[in-house]
Amino acid sequence: MKKTVLLLIITLFAFSFSMANSNVTGKWRTIDDNTGEVKSIVEITKKDGKLYGKIIQLFNEDPNYDPLCTECKGKLKNKKILGMQIIKGLEFKDDRWVGDDGILDPDNGKIYDVKIWVDEENDNKLNVRGYIAFLYRTQTWVREIEK
Repeated sequence: MKKTVLLLIITLFAFSFSMANSNVTGKWRTIDDNTGEVKSIVEITKKDGKLYGKIIQLFNEDPNYDPLCTECKGKLKNKKILGMQIIKGLEFKDDRWVGDDGILDPDNGKIYDVKIWVDEENDNKLNVRGYIAFLYRTQTWVREIEK
């Protein structure tokens, strides 16, 4: 009986840790690598067990700022960046959300393999790592706190 209870506690603890780290849904502020300024807000949602994200707000001094993805290819060429889905169909594996060709950078039109996970030390930070072959770049996005 004691073994069963102990096993149940360990299982619940492991499950709760896994679920906490998988809580990437919500609104996230993307930060410009060069300036450190907020570029956009991406809303991440789950649908049918997969992860998706779209740009819901852009930050710019020009109130009429509404850029097109001129560098994108195919169906996204010259489409508005605002409202664009940039994270597509990620699956949860090994405590991270992953996907081949899973994230789009609308600044350069490139699509990258991606891993996304909540920072272990701060659940208001999201690590977003894009890959091309063995090269990668990691951005930190910050959770948008609703006021």
